[in-house]
Amino acid sequence: MAIVCTAEATRAAEQRWFDAHPGQDLMDVAAHAVARKAQELLLGGLVDDVVPDWAATQCVLVLVGGGNNGGDGLFAAAALAQRGWRVEIARVMGQPHEAGMAAALQAGCILTPLGEVTTHSYDLAIDAVLGIGGRPGIPQSLERIDGWLRERQIPVLAVDLPSGLDANSGEVESCVHATHTLTFSSLKWCHIAYPAARFCGQLEVHDIGVDLVDDEGNPLDGVDEYCDLTEMAALWPVPDRRADKYSRGVVGIDTGSKRFPGAAVLGVLGALRSGPGMVRFAGPSAIMAFILNRAPSVVIGEGRVQAWVLGSGWGADDSNADRFIQRAADGVPMVIDADALSLLPAELPNGCLLTPHAGELARMLRIERSEVAADPRAAALRAAQHFGATVLVKGSIQWVARPDGTVRAALPGPAWTAQAGSGDVLAGICGTLMAAGLDAADAAVCAAGIQAATAISMPGPYAPDQIAELLPGIVATVLG
Repeated sequence: MAIVCTAEATRAAEQRWFDAHPGQDLMDVAAHAVARKAQELLLGGLVDDVVPDWAATQCVLVLVGGGNNGGDGLFAAAALAQRGWRVEIARVMGQPHEAGMAAALQAGCILTPLGEVTTHSYDLAIDAVLGIGGRPGIPQSLERIDGWLRERQIPVLAVDLPSGLDANSGEVESCVHATHTLTFSSLKWCHIAYPAARFCGQLEVHDIGVDLVDDEGNPLDGVDEYCDLTEMAALWPVPDRRADKYSRGVVGIDTGSKRFPGAAVLGVLGALRSGPGMVRFAGPSAIMAFILNRAPSVVIGEGRVQAWVLGSGWGADDSNADRFIQRAADGVPMVIDADALSLLPAELPNGCLLTPHAGELARMLRIERSEVAADPRAAALRAAQHFGATVLVKGSIQWVARPDGTVRAALPGPAWTAQAGSGDVLAGICGTLMAAGLDAADAAVCAAGIQAATAISMPGPYAPDQIAELLPGIVATVLG
């Protein structure tokens, strides 16, 4: 189970630890982990009690700010100096941690003026300037050093997160470009949400003994599960040698209209490229040629299905209600998207999935879009409980809420996917996974996650149909 938490949740968990361990500190544990990771990077993966003599020829730059993040860096600097490395400390901003600075200087670390950093040579830089409580962005002095480090390809180890990132989002103003990030207790949103995730490099989570649950074992507020690639691989339905097209799942697509044929094509491509046994298209006859032109393996017409995808590209039409009722009468789970969402509330089969974007979700709940944008997690949960169906709210962080009150996040993707048609592809992927037997929530996090992973693997302005065509390769990669 992958966990991600907010800065507030991290601080609350740490405070609970301090309350339970009066007079003790977590800084030694964190600093030891930073020093050990630094040693691993300096020695090419070697971590041993005996440091080779040639380590003395290497030099480490530790960039420090005020507060505990700087303290972690300073105590790590002291540990590295004690083990034989030359360590230079440069104060970037704020008043450095007093005890940490004293320990570093006593261990033989050298204070280097910030303006002289770019005249020296380093084998590793440790970014301990700003932590989870820092404001977004970094000063120009640090920007210049960051650029200089990148030009010289000097690896950078960030303590908790690259300085300048907002722990709770994927937004970026300016930040340090880390090649490695060592964070504590759990990932933060900036580690997995784009574009911030691009600046974190290789991630490692170190357990420092802080519990992220309350006394009853429930997650603290701000601590959530998210479906990472490992969980996605475990959930993804893989056929065996006995599989046939029906056991693999038949997904029915009733989307599109004469005005919006592209929505139907995109939904079909999303469904077809994610591994169904069969795709049936039962939308308007006027657009069937569009479907067969792009996907000749699709079966046209009514028939047995194990899940329906409906609503995308329906447009405003008087026949929508009858179209909805006809599909619901089959009694199989449905992916309800776009124009079909306006027909809720309605009597739904068990196991349905609603896939609104923020504006659609606001209309469904009869609230302002700004309310959804401010807390999409809460809005998704409210809708799931109100309509009695799983809800996937699309956005930069895609939340999946069940009617029973459980909430998970899908793997976030880059902002390139924020374009017309992406939701149509996503609905098709969801339909395939539900037809294969996944419940609506598992299907939603896997579908949103595989679309995100595909976009991450091919960053740039790829159109939704191009992303759909790349899905099989990414599924194969994720499954290993």
